[in-house]
Amino acid sequence: TSAMPDRRTLLTALALLPFWPQAAGARAPEILATGGIALGGTDVVTYALAGGPVPGDPRFALMWRGATWHFAGARTMETFEMDPGRYCPAYGGHCAWALARAVLMPSQPEAFAAHAGRLYLFS
Repeated sequence: TSAMPDRRTLLTALALLPFWPQAAGARAPEILATGGIALGGTDVVTYALAGGPVPGDPRFALMWRGATWHFAGARTMETFEMDPGRYCPAYGGHCAWALARAVLMPSQPEAFAAHAGRLYLFS
């Protein structure tokens, strides 16, 4: 069997996620930041501008919500700085599918979906 969720399971999980952490009393770190670097150094703005993840460059970094965010260049860093809430992935970048099952897991930059203007990452 495949470990990847099917479309129906994924959409159900996305629909339930806004309610799950509060109901389960889950307390996840706000931002997925291994070693203090948000999302493993992936430039989060590139999901919206380039259609997918692009590695960030430590020369273009800023602190936000207790994590260091890396960007591919000055343009995406400034774009994030102007409206970080718009580009920050749902659930701070933790795996949305796992959170629907009350499990905290890191995500992979390549496993993502955009729904209703929000970015969701998966493991």
